[in-house]
Formats: sequence, C-alpha cells, structure tokens
Amino acid sequence: MESAVANRYARALVDVLLAPGSKTQPNEAAAQLRAVEQLIEGSGELRNALLTPAISAAKKRAVMARLLDEIQVSGYVRNFVFVLIDHRRIGMISEIREAFESIADERLGFVRAEVSSAVQLDERRRSSIETELSRLTGKHMRLRFAVDPELLGGVVARIGSTLYDGSLRGQLQQMRNKLTGQMAE
Repeated sequence: MESAVANRYARALVDVLLAPGSKTQPNEAAAQLRAVEQLIEGSGELRNALLTPAISAAKKRAVMARLLDEIQVSGYVRNFVFVLIDHRRIGMISEIREAFESIADERLGFVRAEVSSAVQLDERRRSSIETELSRLTGKHMRLRFAVDPELLGGVVARIGSTLYDGSLRGQLQQMRNKLTGQMAE
C-alpha cells in the first residue's frame, strides 16, 4: 500500500510526463524507474550511501548521475531521482514507483488485474484472458500473471475487490451449489 508521500511524488511525475511536450512516455519512465530501483537494491553500498545523512546531496547526485548515464534514463527520470535525493526520499523509490505505475495506469484508462493460474500461460492464452477481462469490465487491462500451485487448473483474476474465479475448484464449487440447490427444492 502506498503512502500519501509516495502518492504525492508519483502524481507529480505523472503530471509532468502527461503534460503536452513531454518526450517520455509513462511506460518508458516506469521501466527506467524500475531499473533505478534495481540498481539501488542491487548494491548495499550504494543504498547505504544514498540513505546516509552524513553524505551530502551533491555527492549523492554526482554518483547517481554517472550511474544514470550508464543505464540511459531520460532527463525527466534523472531530475526526478535528484529530487528524491534532495528531499531524502530515495529510500522510498520502490513505493513511489508502484504508486507512479498505478496513477499513470488510472489516468491512461487502464485497470490493473492480478491473474493466477495453475501453470505458466503462453502468450496466446494471456492475450485471450486480457481480451475477455476487457470485455467484462469495458476497460483496458494491465495484467500481472502469477503461477499459484494451489490451483488445480484454470485461472483466477482479481480486479480491485472483484474476483473472477475460472479455476477448476471454482467450477466444481458452482456445480456443487447447483446440485445442492436443486436437491433442496
């Protein structure tokens, strides 16, 4: 769950990227933020240096500038990382990136869904699920897929608080309910 602080920073970046004249698309910025996040999380030394108040913001920016050049981020993302450093929020980059992706999707008309399946799905099946969920909701979908070994077969999709259960267990439960409902009559 994102904090109000993470949402405020994320919303500011979305506003900049969706403004007329922006040369960076939100999906590009999200990928670049993910790369920065991985860079920081991948190095304990770097993370400690960025979080230590004893090191000046100018030195932190200088180190990050070299690293950001290597991973080739846009000027918008570069400046955003510097703002996070200056305001001592760089430690929140994961939370801010998640909030950014969520807010950008919402503004662009996408709805997020978590889809779990018993086995890894091929691209054709993923596309089919995306099409069906778009049809059901009337919205563009942004899906995250996961394998759930607890499922016997089929898929389960969660969109917000709504659960679409197309799993084998869910289908068996529906049949059981129908049978017991008919017997009670």
